[in-house]
Amino acid sequence: MMRILSGIQPSGTLTLGNYLGALQRFVELQHQAECFFCVVDLHAWTVQPDPQQLHERTLQLAAMYLACGIDPDQAALFVQSHVSAHAELGWLVQCLTYLGELERMTQFKEKRQGKESVVAGLMTYPALMAADILLYQTTHVPVGEDQKQHLELTRDIAERFNNRYGQTFVIPDPLISDVGARIMSLDDPTKKMSKSNPNSNSYISLLDSPDTILNKCKRAVTDSDKEIRYDWDAKPAISNLIEIHALCSGLTIEAVEALYQGKGYGDFKKGVAESVINRLRPIQERYERIQKENLVQEAFRKGAEKARFVANATLTTVRERMGLVLPF
Repeated sequence: MMRILSGIQPSGTLTLGNYLGALQRFVELQHQAECFFCVVDLHAWTVQPDPQQLHERTLQLAAMYLACGIDPDQAALFVQSHVSAHAELGWLVQCLTYLGELERMTQFKEKRQGKESVVAGLMTYPALMAADILLYQTTHVPVGEDQKQHLELTRDIAERFNNRYGQTFVIPDPLISDVGARIMSLDDPTKKMSKSNPNSNSYISLLDSPDTILNKCKRAVTDSDKEIRYDWDAKPAISNLIEIHALCSGLTIEAVEALYQGKGYGDFKKGVAESVINRLRPIQERYERIQKENLVQEAFRKGAEKARFVANATLTTVRERMGLVLPF
């Protein structure tokens, strides 16, 4: 059976891109594999968050996981810092990772750009990410194109450990969707839709109102001609909107193209907005109910219990093979 591990940082509002590229797939995967879904609050500290805001966003993110359809009886949903094995294996993995490997990480280069200084954790967090994955003997990791480099590092570290200390870790494989894996910004189809974009019109939040969603879709950039055609090379902006429409409505790419054949961008953008609104409405309703009924804490307790059982077993083996004296 496949074992899946994936996590999201509680660093801001979840976007439609997060849902279509990750959360929606998590809901499907929980019925196909043994799944561990983690709110990676330790990773969030690489950018020095406000403590109160981090606390609130952690709870909000968990509520959104549940609202999107994650079943805590089916998959383990937990907070990274609630399982201390993450921090301990993170340090041990860091001691097996070379400085040059971390310096080559594209995301580190991008995030340090223009800054006089950055915290050490910004460079070393791929080692913690590797520990997150390896703790659960993960077979497959759902990743976008921007995270493939980190998973390659994880695979290298696992092989390095196995070669030095004996077969211990499963070598994880990437799990990448052909459609929806990378939803692009509404104002620039060359960039990924991101909650960190200062332009709020560049992304759709999962909690945006219907009017806000409609206005954002109307403002979305388009391409030079008026044809509604799926072609990422020639028409990236329209192709992005077609993917959003298809994924939210359940239609195929071809069906969306046929639906708007001979129609203009105005009708098309309205249709995109309607598909998004209809897809998000039940999620928003469940989110409000989960918040009111305070269902997050029980999900966290159950998830952390399952996660600790698996993670601690792996950590015990790692300690033994690295020569650490086990607790008496």
